[in-house]
Amino acid sequence: MAVSATRAKVAAPKPLDVFLWQGVNRKGKKVNGELSAASMLELKAQLRKQGITPGRIKKKPKPLFGLGGDKKIIPADIATITRQIATMLGAGVPLVQTIEMIGKGHNNGNMQKLLGDIGNKLQSGIPLSECLRDHPRYFDGLYCDLVHSGEQSGSLETIYDRIATYKEKAEALKAKIKKAMTYPIAVLVVAAIVTSILLIFVVPVFKEIFDSFGAELPAFTLLVLAISEFMQSYWYIGLGIVFVAGFLFKRAHLNSRKFRDNVDKNILKLPVVGDLLKKAAVARYARTLSTTFAAGVPLPDALESAAGASGNAVFRDAILEIRSEVSSGMQMNLAMRNCNIFPDMVIQMVAIGEESGAVDDMLAKVATVYEQQVDDAVDSLTSLLEPMIMAVLGVVIGGLIVAMYLPIFQIGQVV
Repeated sequence: MAVSATRAKVAAPKPLDVFLWQGVNRKGKKVNGELSAASMLELKAQLRKQGITPGRIKKKPKPLFGLGGDKKIIPADIATITRQIATMLGAGVPLVQTIEMIGKGHNNGNMQKLLGDIGNKLQSGIPLSECLRDHPRYFDGLYCDLVHSGEQSGSLETIYDRIATYKEKAEALKAKIKKAMTYPIAVLVVAAIVTSILLIFVVPVFKEIFDSFGAELPAFTLLVLAISEFMQSYWYIGLGIVFVAGFLFKRAHLNSRKFRDNVDKNILKLPVVGDLLKKAAVARYARTLSTTFAAGVPLPDALESAAGASGNAVFRDAILEIRSEVSSGMQMNLAMRNCNIFPDMVIQMVAIGEESGAVDDMLAKVATVYEQQVDDAVDSLTSLLEPMIMAVLGVVIGGLIVAMYLPIFQIGQVV
């Protein structure tokens, strides 16, 4: 309530604009650049502090139709600025100056505006955690809660170092999963496109040649010609079915929690991929719980954060069940064992951590082990898929070539 009352009295900070400027430095040399400021007067003051006599200044024009403008802020950008904040706070740079310096030095206008807004609110006396909560698109509840914990304990630089490590590990893990999924999908999509082009545009040319032979064609060639005729006549229907199916799947995934939960449950049953996703979920759980527990967050709240960060509905429900049992007085390792979803090694490490009073350290080690296992699994999966994909492509493309040249070989034998 006190924070809300304070914020109500503070005037809303003016949004920052991006300016293009020209001027002369102390050596008399002409210089130019790009800076963000709330007004032209503020920009001139910034330049004079840097020893630059401002000359021509104008607002940077906004791109037409949203083309060629500032880049979208992605989670990797948040991980990067988190590490920068942690480094500068650790070096003793004040928080407001840290945010201001990182914002001005960033080459993404959207990030400059985001950090500029946060910096303005910090100067108004609003705590950093509350400033971050105004931007839930970029800073989730876990991030803000950890920052709040650091503010309350007076160890914001230590907490920020842990947050930075957590975000970096999370992004690295996400990149590994994406790499494992993207490569085979991309190759299969390209194979489907190439095969479709051959069936629609190349095979009909051979059909005209075969019609001039006037001879009976092999059954395999007739099958390929029939598929080609179907593709020529109904390719748009097949393409429409693919787009409609993708749209309906995406819509159902966004709007139906039951559908998402079923997808998460079934995807864990897939060979190879399911095991990879299980290891990734365990790594996320251990890393999140280690970070929040070390930051002084109560265990039930830390488990709730870990449930949301697990990335899979099966693990989310299991972790929430663990939270319920821990809240009623059960040891965490026993609650984890009752779920029948966590590996024995993880449960044993947590049990040792509870006995020694170093749960966060044990969970950090578990996270490191499973992140390495995910990395190894991705490499193994890529090595396994490459020959399989090449074999599939060889059979499909080679089959089309054989089907087209088989009649020519037969005619050559007759002649």
